[in-house]
Amino acid sequence: MAYEVAAPKYVRLAQTLQSRIEDGTYPPGARVPSENQLVQTFGMSRPTVVRALELLKRDGWLESRQGYGTIVRGQPETSQQKDQRGREALERVEARTPGRLVEVGEVRVPPRVASLLGIPKKGAVLVRRLLVEDEGEAVELVSSYFPPSFADGTDLAEASPLSEGLREHLESRKRVRFDHLTERVSARMPLQEERNLLSLPKGEPVLSVLVVARDAKGQALQVTDVLLPADRQELEDTYRLD
Repeated sequence: MAYEVAAPKYVRLAQTLQSRIEDGTYPPGARVPSENQLVQTFGMSRPTVVRALELLKRDGWLESRQGYGTIVRGQPETSQQKDQRGREALERVEARTPGRLVEVGEVRVPPRVASLLGIPKKGAVLVRRLLVEDEGEAVELVSSYFPPSFADGTDLAEASPLSEGLREHLESRKRVRFDHLTERVSARMPLQEERNLLSLPKGEPVLSVLVVARDAKGQALQVTDVLLPADRQELEDTYRLD
């Protein structure tokens, strides 16, 4: 059984507000809802709301203006300089990545992937699972999930490594357009197969970076779960594509 450590409520609220800034719900210069409105909307306590707003102010997303309230500053420059693990998941070229494909084909869709891709819980999903190595040591297990229909007209179901990134491959073959992505970072204990592939000692957790790539309408095109040994990584959580 896999366990995940949920982020604190104020962090989850901050992530929700940040997503609304990124998708234009709260454009630069706009005033965000008042503390009272946020308390009522999200059903959280005032201290939780205040802490979430302070976090966004600290990171440069919001600012306070006396007599006017809390204003959206926009996307801070520092957010463009974060570790681009999500972008790597889309643009990594399998044929040039040290490591090997350990699974390609249709599998039963994991529950959280099902909801993101809009696939029935007992339905099938197309997966490409890549074990990334560094000097012979397994450092990442990257599982990319797609709607089964994406196999038509593409090489996603082929067992050989792709010679172009997944984003480039899909945009050229399926005529879709990747617009933005989000990341959800959680900690959990690995499944037995994951532990074996990553050569982890029993009891060592992994970090799961769930990358969701969407088109301009918000439709999920690809979900990638990047698993990393938890004691070797520093991660960020949300990125926008160019």
